[in-house]
Amino acid sequence: MTRTLAITSAVRQYDDGHFLDTLTRRVAFETESEETGQAHAQHAYLRDELTPLLRGLGFSVQIHANPAGIDLPLLVAQRIEHPGLPTVLMYGHADVVRGNAAKWREGLEPWRLRVEGDRWYGRGTADNKGQHSVNLTALEQVLAVREGKLGFNAKLLIETGEEAGSPGLAEFCDAQRQALAADLFLASDGPRLAADCPTLFMGSRGAINFELSVKLRERAYHSGNWGGLLANPAVLLTHAIASLVDTRGRITIEALRPPAVPEQVRRVLEGLRVGGGADDPQIDEHWGEPGLTRAEQVFAWNSLDVLTMVTGDPAKPVNAIQPQASAWCQLRCVVGTDWRNLRQHVREHLDRHGFPMIDVRIGAQAGPTRLLPDDAWVQWAADSLRQTTGEDPALLPNLGGSLPNDIFADQLGLPTIWVPHSYPACAQHAPNEHLLGSVARQGLAIMAGLYWDLGESAAPIARRHR
Repeated sequence: MTRTLAITSAVRQYDDGHFLDTLTRRVAFETESEETGQAHAQHAYLRDELTPLLRGLGFSVQIHANPAGIDLPLLVAQRIEHPGLPTVLMYGHADVVRGNAAKWREGLEPWRLRVEGDRWYGRGTADNKGQHSVNLTALEQVLAVREGKLGFNAKLLIETGEEAGSPGLAEFCDAQRQALAADLFLASDGPRLAADCPTLFMGSRGAINFELSVKLRERAYHSGNWGGLLANPAVLLTHAIASLVDTRGRITIEALRPPAVPEQVRRVLEGLRVGGGADDPQIDEHWGEPGLTRAEQVFAWNSLDVLTMVTGDPAKPVNAIQPQASAWCQLRCVVGTDWRNLRQHVREHLDRHGFPMIDVRIGAQAGPTRLLPDDAWVQWAADSLRQTTGEDPALLPNLGGSLPNDIFADQLGLPTIWVPHSYPACAQHAPNEHLLGSVARQGLAIMAGLYWDLGESAAPIARRHR
């Protein structure tokens, strides 16, 4: 009964094809949360795929209706060995984005896992079925090697609406606060820094979507007869957007810029390489906040981007001055940003710059979170990964992207650690999504080591945090 045996047993699940069989079966569930007609697949995944496994591992399992009134259920499982042991809350999401089958490369299908070399293609392989399957497989093997005792209490939350913005998750976690109480949040989603770089991230940048729109009249007018006489909504809108962010991508609204990068964050990001992978885009050297490294720009600073912009019908342009124009923008932000007052800051900025006709409306939003690298849980997890892989893991105070981490970190008050098993070019949310087999194999080893160490050395840290 050793750590090495637990890791070997977890990796064997990959080598003997068991993990491939499991993930093949799970990918076949068409759990598209953005398609209301697929609710049956969400229920089936929780009921028929996960519940029997979890009960076999000694968990009590409950499937709950979504408090938002939408048919995206949530699963909560608990395995309590002793009230005095450390308790870990694990998380994953069973839903995926739309399959978009027609856009996949010839020979690939979103609901049929196909292996080509190191790439395992299929919708959800990277986001998030492959990742939570790695964790559950590793947990199963640690439990077997430890002869039915983990040495810690385990709780698991699986939602089915993450790709739809996690509707109802905050309300559910608030109502289930006692059931989800824990000492540590430990989960897997998002990408590693690079495919060959074991990574820990401890939070996520916030994401606040906001619409800028202008409507000047009720209908379009001929551009020959009225051009030069009628203000053009699209021109006004583009100038308004240009006032928010300059030609280098630098945010110009001081209130939406973060405070200076903390020295501890700067130190831990020093030397980390962003991009450069075979499928990564070429980074534009002139773009972004000046004076920062690429890692600091992504993991320690804010960015403002236009997601979509429209006036008239782009597919059928006509010679007319359109009556209105709109754009959806997005602020990605780190801890310390006054993101809750974004609308007020943008409104005041536009008024000062002569754009009172531009309306501002807030859309989906998630707050930023960050756990600093000197936290005892972070150091414990980093030591575990170092022991398993023989490498120093990349420590990211927060992911560049966004997750519902604010619910776990701020609402439930948990230290949050994410161990990603994907990589930046995995094409999640796009055609040809894939998991790298080599990363999954190492992920099985990493998670087995972490679960083993939770049962061996986590109790003093849990006591101190309490």
